[in-house]
Amino acid sequence: MHFVSTMKITLLVIGETGEDYLKKGIGIYSDRLSHYIRFKIVEVRPPRNLKQLNQVQLKDAEGKLLLKFFEDSDQVVLLDERGKSPASVEFAATLQKMMNSGIRHLMFVIGGAYGFSEEVYQKAHSRLSLSPMTFSHQMVRLFFTEQLYRAFTILKNEPYHNE
Repeated sequence: MHFVSTMKITLLVIGETGEDYLKKGIGIYSDRLSHYIRFKIVEVRPPRNLKQLNQVQLKDAEGKLLLKFFEDSDQVVLLDERGKSPASVEFAATLQKMMNSGIRHLMFVIGGAYGFSEEVYQKAHSRLSLSPMTFSHQMVRLFFTEQLYRAFTILKNEPYHNE
């Protein structure tokens, strides 16, 4: 196995991926990514008392769970509708800059249905939006994993991405 970088990438998500077709697609792109970088998806179990919480309480409870995974040296990028929305080539260039800068662990985070707590926003280094459209958090996992794979094929000048 040949890695482009010593950096590792984690996709941190709240809850399991429920649909088999999404699991299959995510698995395909995760396997493909293994040729380029150490990549893993970490599914965080949602708060137990989910149904009794209002939106603010839920964001705070999820935030506390997410923050347990953050380390001071991690570069944390939130997948957030108010983030920058780069084209695929620009995203690939940003990844290359991060690898060149010596970042050891890049963590992309998908929050729950209501987004992130203020504490999570404060710990993050940046925000990334995949689209101005709204997608289910389950689908974002697949779309993001595919875009990450696409970025590495762009960096390796492989024929997956067409301009």
